[in-house]
Amino acid sequence: MNAEALDQLAITLDPQSQLMLAGAIVTMMFAIALGLKPEHFRFLKSEPKLFFGGLAAQLIGLPAMTIVLAAGLSLPPSIALGMIVVAACPGGNVSNFMTFAARGDVAYSVSLTAGSSVVAALWTPTAILFWSDLYPPTAALLQTIDFNRTTFVLQTTLMLAAPLTLGMAAAHFHPSVAEKLRKPLAWFGAGVLGFVIIRGVADFWPALVAGWALIIFPVAAHNAAAFALGAGTGRILGANDARRRSLTFEVGIQNAGLAVVLLLAQLKGLGGAAAIAAAWGVWHFASGGTMIALFRYLDRRKAAQ
Repeated sequence: MNAEALDQLAITLDPQSQLMLAGAIVTMMFAIALGLKPEHFRFLKSEPKLFFGGLAAQLIGLPAMTIVLAAGLSLPPSIALGMIVVAACPGGNVSNFMTFAARGDVAYSVSLTAGSSVVAALWTPTAILFWSDLYPPTAALLQTIDFNRTTFVLQTTLMLAAPLTLGMAAAHFHPSVAEKLRKPLAWFGAGVLGFVIIRGVADFWPALVAGWALIIFPVAAHNAAAFALGAGTGRILGANDARRRSLTFEVGIQNAGLAVVLLLAQLKGLGGAAAIAAAWGVWHFASGGTMIALFRYLDRRKAAQ
């Protein structure tokens, strides 16, 4: 499959699957909000430079770097769009686990994940359109699909912001109930999301496999650049070693599941873009594991000196 064919491929879902997809992301956002606590934002007061600097790296630095990378590699429109959507999504809870495994500062990692999740409810839909317009091929691609920009922003913001607000309110007024519901709802939402995505992608698997050579290098390069951006930002901010590791994972591990949802439900299931987001979701586990192994090796080497 060539780049033009990948750009024209659309992964379509039936109305029932689209409803399940929207319900899954609403459930997951609600579950995330149930786990948000005031102490998760303590860095906002105690060390605002680290907090806002980390968020800026995720919310502004990563999408900007993505545009530069797309232009430098002259990427096809749908592939570049997939990378932009991934970059515009918040970090996920996976980054917290990887930070823990790599002996980073987990409290700092959780603070950044919480902050990016809250901001993303309003920022992500607008950011996708803003950054896409800065790369001419993706700007032209969005002009060819039948979708209303205002409706996209409003629907996506509502889908993210409403459950987040309700979840935070529930966690504040009924903390014990929120704690009991958080994990079951998160697993339920993730299960439904995984089922719908696998079901939708399976129908187009032969076409997507045929285009793997166009997908794997941009995903690997994008993820490596994201890790480097996180580590470099930590150094610029004067963060200690543990917090630099946290920031490496916060910028390098994005919520690819949310990116897939937005592409399938809101952006007409553009094949190359959806394939990039899905590949990101798999790749960052392998790359994250490699980074953990590297950090642990450096710790052993340092201890042996």
